[in-house]
Amino acid sequence: MKIIIIANRLPVKIEREEGGFSIVRSEGGLATGLGSLKIDSEIYWVGWPGIYTDDEEEKLQISAQLHKMNLHPVFLSTGQIEHYYEGYSNSTIWPLCHYFFSYMAYRAEYWEAYQEVNSLFCRETIPFIENDDIIWIQDYQLMLLPQIIRSEKPDANIGYFHHIPFPSYELFRVLPEREAVLEGLLGADLIGFHTHDYMRHFISAIFRVLDLNCSLDEINLQDRIVHVDAFPMGINYEQYYNAPALPEVKEKSEMLRNELGDTNVILSVDRLDYSKGILHRLQGFKQFLENHPEYHEKVSLAMIVVPSRDNVDIYADLKTKIDQSISEINGQYSRLGWTPIYYFYRSFSFEELITMYSIADIALVTPLRDGMNLVAKEYLACKGKNSGVLILSEMAGAAIELQDAITINPNDSDEIEGAILEALLMPEQEKKERLQNMQKRISKQSVKKWANDFVKELQSIKTQNREILQKIVGKRQLNQIKTAYDNANARLILLDYDGTLAPFVKKPENAIPSEELVTLLQKMTADRKNKVVINSGRDRQILDKWFEGLGLDFAAEHGIFYKENGQWHKNIEEKVEWDDEIINIIQHTIDKTPRSYLEQKDASLVWHYRKVDVWLAELRAQQLINALIGPCSRLNLQIVPGNKIVEIKPPDFNKGSEVIRRLEDGSYDFVLAIGDDTTDEDMFRALPSGGISIKVGNFSPAAKYRIPLQSSVVPFLTNLIQ
Repeated sequence: MKIIIIANRLPVKIEREEGGFSIVRSEGGLATGLGSLKIDSEIYWVGWPGIYTDDEEEKLQISAQLHKMNLHPVFLSTGQIEHYYEGYSNSTIWPLCHYFFSYMAYRAEYWEAYQEVNSLFCRETIPFIENDDIIWIQDYQLMLLPQIIRSEKPDANIGYFHHIPFPSYELFRVLPEREAVLEGLLGADLIGFHTHDYMRHFISAIFRVLDLNCSLDEINLQDRIVHVDAFPMGINYEQYYNAPALPEVKEKSEMLRNELGDTNVILSVDRLDYSKGILHRLQGFKQFLENHPEYHEKVSLAMIVVPSRDNVDIYADLKTKIDQSISEINGQYSRLGWTPIYYFYRSFSFEELITMYSIADIALVTPLRDGMNLVAKEYLACKGKNSGVLILSEMAGAAIELQDAITINPNDSDEIEGAILEALLMPEQEKKERLQNMQKRISKQSVKKWANDFVKELQSIKTQNREILQKIVGKRQLNQIKTAYDNANARLILLDYDGTLAPFVKKPENAIPSEELVTLLQKMTADRKNKVVINSGRDRQILDKWFEGLGLDFAAEHGIFYKENGQWHKNIEEKVEWDDEIINIIQHTIDKTPRSYLEQKDASLVWHYRKVDVWLAELRAQQLINALIGPCSRLNLQIVPGNKIVEIKPPDFNKGSEVIRRLEDGSYDFVLAIGDDTTDEDMFRALPSGGISIKVGNFSPAAKYRIPLQSSVVPFLTNLIQ
């Protein structure tokens, strides 16, 4: 088994040199985490090598060197780099996911290139994927890739991690290709996010865009379940904790500290990007200087901005505004021997960055939106046993974990100003206590744990999906069931109706049996060895009307009524009189829930919400159940949540009690039950040990087999009786 990491960039730096290329590994957080995996497997990478060449000889030369390192390059043309990377990835998806809708640039060629490059990554990966391999796809540049690989390798074990925020549905829905992007991601078995908020937004989009069934953190597809979970990414804690003790770092730290004297240093580290809140941060610091002159010559802001995409207009404009703002602040407040803002527009080496973390009294981390933000964690680790204060944006994923930071709304310059003052006035003991609490957290939630947790869960899901696949009724399973059917002398066949024999429709009264179904049931009942029962939640009147003359037996309203030998029987003698309180509660829910309605049967009440928006439906269903618990308990009534319904009925009878009654009254050597709903699981559990239970649609541990699609039920039964 090997682990195949597919990312936009390979973890290498390639430079041309005389006679060839020099290739040096760049060990980032992801590479570090994967290097610590507690499984015995080789790790392969697929990605863009970070260098452009259209010379085929050079491509072969680079590939040969990279293959020795288990790295597989995907070479991109200048047009692909422009349209796939700079275009769709960073000018469409990036601003969308960071809530900068107005910055989105959309062009048809961007999307075409995005599709093309995702396919290129697949083409490079497919030749060396083997059955037990783990494929782990990284980030927003490759959101179509899981499904592209799945179409080539249906049994592949695929994970995807989204390193940036996932936006709310209201924002995500503006993306013209929203369906294709979501379907691409659903090629994965496990989809990971940094926080539960992003996870919730993603599941909401799946509900609303693709209309797929989701159960908590699971998305039910025909042949497998996709899991969605939160895995907060960490850092290499030991590396950062120990780094300040490096001789080079110690020397630089002491030199800087001597130069700065008693000045409190506030540190800000960002890549140039509009999502980082740099201008808001500068405004907050300016207000602090305006309103607290007592701190002049005592506090300085060290602002590191790493160059990024400054050839793009939006970024170039941002750079200009940052330069102007810093110039204005320094011009207004500087004194001889004191500079309010030390500004660095360049990349820092690891040792230089550790030095800055070491000397900084306060870290000011205020992105307007950020997937995680590892700068905050790196700063905390580097403080070691010294004190330091973290001011952190509530919009950063890290804020969920780092509860002892001073959290602020990054859009509010007053809050930034107040947080700086609070940090400066914080007692030393409180600083250390807060810091130690956060260090304890991030030392456990490291990048190594992040990688191991993800891979471990992905392996577990693979096992579960294999079990699900084995339950699906294919040719082998059909032959096994048919052999038992053909050899039997007395068969009991129990069939649910809605969602099993007939598809769900907007209006339940329109779910009339098809001619094909009627013909099938006629053939089944014509065989004297068969006792065919439609075991449904429907009322008696509609079952009689739809199946008149077919010689079927029925159980109506979940076993409260049953029909045998042409005669209806009641399992309850007294007519159910519905309490006004219950009717009023349901009516109140209907009034607040457009497109829902009440169905009143002889012995049950059913609130239907199939046509209601999924979020509102979930909310109202839970509210209704909570409101009904009291009166239903007093009146000894059962609340049964079903497939887009909530039913209230007497508790003593269900689809399972009807199975038990039938088995007690007759002797059968073949018992088959098919249903799609949670109420059908009562029927499955009541079957004898040799009984055959088949769940239609979603996976159910209560059923032996599964038919993923309702449309496959009639063909299955047709093949069974041939």
